Amino acid sequence: MNSNMPSMEHSTFEEQNQKPVPKQAGKSWSAELWDWVKTIVVAFVIMMLLNLFVFNLSMVKGQSMQPTLVESDRLFVNKMVYHFGEPARSDVIVLRDPSEDAGKKDFLVKRIVGLPGDTIEVKDHHLYVNGIQQAESYTDIEVQDPDFGPLTLASDHFFVMGDNRHEGKSKDSRVFGSITSSEIVGKAEFIFWPFSEMKKL
Repeated sequence: MNSNMPSMEHSTFEEQNQKPVPKQAGKSWSAELWDWVKTIVVAFVIMMLLNLFVFNLSMVKGQSMQPTLVESDRLFVNKMVYHFGEPARSDVIVLRDPSEDAGKKDFLVKRIVGLPGDTIEVKDHHLYVNGIQQAESYTDIEVQDPDFGPLTLASDHFFVMGDNRHEGKSKDSRVFGSITSSEIVGKAEFIFWPFSEMKKL
């Protein structure tokens, strides 16, 4: 064998045909930030639309709905329910304050006790609807305020009262009169905070 034969270079086919893979360019920090900003804005807009048309989260202020609701309870308010049905007796609702006095608030939480066509009267410390004394399991005391009525409700008019029947503790339809459906923001469905008090209304 001729020891002077030139040596051959040994390289595989893959090595000969291997080409450098171009490095994929990563997103710049500004592009990443812009993606996050767009996501947050879209989520915010969706939440605002839901809050405007579908539901609301409200906090109880004052004592007018005790013992059912207490100060700082957080409520889930369904704003769509009355687009598909009528307000019902005993519904707990959020409404725009129709009063014009110095203590006017933006919103109130009350219970519907009278529907269109009903005759409402408070006498001898009890609530009467169409002449029938109401059994109000949600209260803890008889009505301590002066007698009221009788008052017959017109079409699309509702009579609301607070569950707190101690004297002077609830500004309601006995003070500002009956309300219309246009003043109702929505139905308070349940307490969602604090967790220990979570319940359907």
